[in-house]
Amino acid sequence: MIILIDQDGVLADFENAFISAWRQRHPDIAPVAFEDRKSFHLLEDYPPELHAQAQAIYTASGFIRDLPPVPGAVQAFKEMLALGMDLRICTAPLHQYENCVAEKFQWVEHHLGRAVTERIVMTRDKTLVRGDILIDDKPHIEGAVAHPSWRHIVYDAPYNRHVADRPRMVWSNWRDVLADQFYAANA
Repeated sequence: MIILIDQDGVLADFENAFISAWRQRHPDIAPVAFEDRKSFHLLEDYPPELHAQAQAIYTASGFIRDLPPVPGAVQAFKEMLALGMDLRICTAPLHQYENCVAEKFQWVEHHLGRAVTERIVMTRDKTLVRGDILIDDKPHIEGAVAHPSWRHIVYDAPYNRHVADRPRMVWSNWRDVLADQFYAANA
């Protein structure tokens, strides 16, 4: 069984790092609290006049590389590998990819080890990637393939809580969720 795991928002804590950076750069303008986020796309939760300031934060050199891990993510990833699970980090680069692409690899190397960089699949279209399960915080994943080979497990976030037709996961319940998926696939 191949398990594809998204990086930003699932392994790397993009949201809280963005809020922290926003507060440092723009102390007079309150950021949108994570729990108040309505859209997967961060810019959609900010007025157009603040888009340039937001993009300047998450496209800055070092932002992606220095993201803290989502609590429990690194330990869970390492436990899954130790159990013999076939894991791949399936991640999409930002449209402004100049810093992002290399920094995603640097983040993985720093938190999960250089060998895990061999498990990175970077693509703007995750429907093209073969796997059995995709763990991703994006509520709806669309692309060239109408029916991807993987089943989508939604990694819980405020902007995806309206999705009720797929299993949900956080790192504290990964064992139960993956066991349910394994049994459902083999039933």
